[in-house]
Amino acid sequence: MKITNKNNLPQAMVDAVSDSHKIVDKRYSVTTLLNPIREILLKRRHWDDIEQDVSDMIWLIFGSAVHKIMEESDKTGYSEFDLEQQITDDYVLSGICDLYNEQTFSLEDYKTASVYKVINGDFEDWKKQGLMYAWMLRKSGKFVSNLKFHALLKDYSAKDYRNRGDKFYPEHAVWTWYYEITEDDMLQIEKFIFDKFEQIKKYESVSDDELPICSEEERWNPGDSYRVIKQGAKRALKVTKDRTEALILANENGAVVETIKGEDRKCRDYCLCNKFCKHYKESILNGTIN
Repeated sequence: MKITNKNNLPQAMVDAVSDSHKIVDKRYSVTTLLNPIREILLKRRHWDDIEQDVSDMIWLIFGSAVHKIMEESDKTGYSEFDLEQQITDDYVLSGICDLYNEQTFSLEDYKTASVYKVINGDFEDWKKQGLMYAWMLRKSGKFVSNLKFHALLKDYSAKDYRNRGDKFYPEHAVWTWYYEITEDDMLQIEKFIFDKFEQIKKYESVSDDELPICSEEERWNPGDSYRVIKQGAKRALKVTKDRTEALILANENGAVVETIKGEDRKCRDYCLCNKFCKHYKESILNGTIN
């Protein structure tokens, strides 16, 4: 990857992110497996040509700093150790476990996160990541019964907590997500891991354009919505995801239905390999990504 420094930030910041990720053939990390197949393989194929500015990697520095401080402060001897598991003769799954608590059989992880992730209860990625670590730990003889992800909320506001009303808002700037692991979880995550590696193997040899297109959910696309509005009105009668509902309401009120196309927000703002993706380039041409 080519790291640029368009804002002339200190060299130490550039150095801090320069070795953030290295590509090793047939070796895939837990966090890599959380991404769709097209993104995984495009990133690997075009890694040397991908460009990112250090100013867009600040949260990576925050996360690395938190992990380093926690690792150096831990006295248990069970923090920051490498995990790996041979999946087939060729492929290896790897990861770094933040902390394994042998007294509580907990796998613990430190996260820097937005307070809105906690408010929205959006933990599916943490769950999959934690379960993959737990699966590898169990394979190495260390039993794991639960997950604890400690989130340091970078945009926490004490004022918003005081003014929360009936809405949930975390009480402190650190919030712990806890999850009890079931045996079914272990079966499901093992299936997820092997299915993902099967897909990687299947698509490694196809061209960029033939790679499966990421799903709407993977593209962070909320899908189309429909605005019901009367001619000349400034405000809509309703905005809904249900097109049939919109048509009925429009018919009853002499209004029209305007379609609001869902945008692929990850493709536009967060995918490092979008300029190598046919779907992204076609979306720009047809106007579905601005």
